[in-house]
Amino acid sequence: MTSLSLTVNGQEVTAEVEDRTLLVHFLRDSLRLTGTHVGCDTSQCGACVVHVNGRAVKSCTMFTVQADRCDVVTIEGLSRDGALHPMQAAFQEHHGLQCGFCTPGMIMTAVDMLSRHPKPDDATIRRELDGNLCRCTGYLNIVKAIHAAAGA
Repeated sequence: MTSLSLTVNGQEVTAEVEDRTLLVHFLRDSLRLTGTHVGCDTSQCGACVVHVNGRAVKSCTMFTVQADRCDVVTIEGLSRDGALHPMQAAFQEHHGLQCGFCTPGMIMTAVDMLSRHPKPDDATIRRELDGNLCRCTGYLNIVKAIHAAAGA
């Protein structure tokens, strides 16, 4: 067991974890932040994307001990004072989701993308979403939602 301390969605968290515990399982099972989804356990689908120190990370490929002393933001941490983050609102307004399983990872990836590419074109959006799979939408409305959030 390893003792660690990290900030999750603005809250200081200290815990004892097994060295092999994946960040996605720590977030879901220990902290009950179930918005981060487990889709494939092989980093192929992107449903588990969170931000670690401001960058998008697939949490199924990161051990919790690697997040020691880091700042982690999950989909639950994006909204402020009950108001949706502009990316969340854009996905809702532009129907960028259907079943919703991939949505948290898509949104977290898109927020990271806009921090690096504030006005992305379609090709940039599609390239940046390459590691996120959606089986329902066909991506058209996801791309529209990201464009809308970029303009917000």
